Amino acid sequence: MKYNKIVLSFDLDFTLIDNIEGIINSFNYALQKFNLPKLDRLEIEKTIGMPLDDVFPRFSNIAPSILKSAFREYYSSKGIYQVRLFSGVENKLKELKESFILGVITSKKEEIAVNLLKYLKIDTFFDYILGETESRKRKTDPKLKDYLFKKYPDCNFVIIGDHPKDRELAEMLNCPFIGVLTGSHNQKQLKRDDNSNVLILKSVNDITIDLINSLF
Repeated sequence: MKYNKIVLSFDLDFTLIDNIEGIINSFNYALQKFNLPKLDRLEIEKTIGMPLDDVFPRFSNIAPSILKSAFREYYSSKGIYQVRLFSGVENKLKELKESFILGVITSKKEEIAVNLLKYLKIDTFFDYILGETESRKRKTDPKLKDYLFKKYPDCNFVIIGDHPKDRELAEMLNCPFIGVLTGSHNQKQLKRDDNSNVLILKSVNDITIDLINSLF
């Protein structure tokens, strides 16, 4: 049975994929291009999942748009390929696709996200792939909410991700959030307060059809 009334929306980085090498290399490429010192791995890991416009001002007075452009210069040509799917993800998406509508919402530039999913050969699992565009800069942009509610007017949503920003998106959509511990945030950081609309799992592989249906 296909439950077309439920839409599972996945984050990308550290939810479905591990692309830490590509991100670190792209970040340090951008810094070094403007003679700024490289950052160590841990410092960069702490910022993953945040918009680059918010991250770069922490480390430099150079306009974030300039550093972001350099980051994407490297990432779009090299960093995008320094990536791997988490073990079991492809089979889990195949299983869930049989019962639910699947989509992706990421902080990546939308064009890069689409190309990455094609490279990994999992793009066909998703009915939509939404990322940063000229008119939509953040996961919690009201335009994203408008798009989803217009496209799926009678559906229930579930947001799945490894970052508090994903939980904030779920709060904006007033829907359940499944936090996964495959990123750099722990259960306490993902759950915040005692929110009954939040479920924390070790990984995407722990999601089941029965578990999703139990949320509604």
